[in-house]
Amino acid sequence: MAVPTTTMASENDLKLTIVNPENLYDPTPNGYSTAVIVPTGARLAYISGQGGQDASGGLSPEFAVQVKQAYANLRSALDSLGAKPDQVAKLTVFVVDHDMSKLGVLTESVKEMFGDTLPAQTLIPVPRLAVDPMLFEVEAVVLLK
Repeated sequence: MAVPTTTMASENDLKLTIVNPENLYDPTPNGYSTAVIVPTGARLAYISGQGGQDASGGLSPEFAVQVKQAYANLRSALDSLGAKPDQVAKLTVFVVDHDMSKLGVLTESVKEMFGDTLPAQTLIPVPRLAVDPMLFEVEAVVLLK
């Protein structure tokens, strides 16, 4: 049975528990955790995919700029819910024409936002997103207090 490697707090505190089993590859250098336990009775919010659009809807043609803006947009969505990054249980990211050269940018952005409290995460390579110039999108499942 997997044992939590990092426990944020007890279930009564409505905190997430991060689980990275010792017998599995350590995913933390790549910016995610193997599993996250959401406490019983918690309320969840689902944040729709946030792309790299600025406030006027403009998109940079650069992947790194879009990723940075998408995480800024995610933080704004969290703020609107009264939530913080350590309340994010799961991320799903979509990357257009993914290749290994993009992992560094992705990992840096995730670690910048989440520090050592890394959510579970799935990266899905896609041929395109909703708007042609979009290169990146991130959605989140968030524990509300």
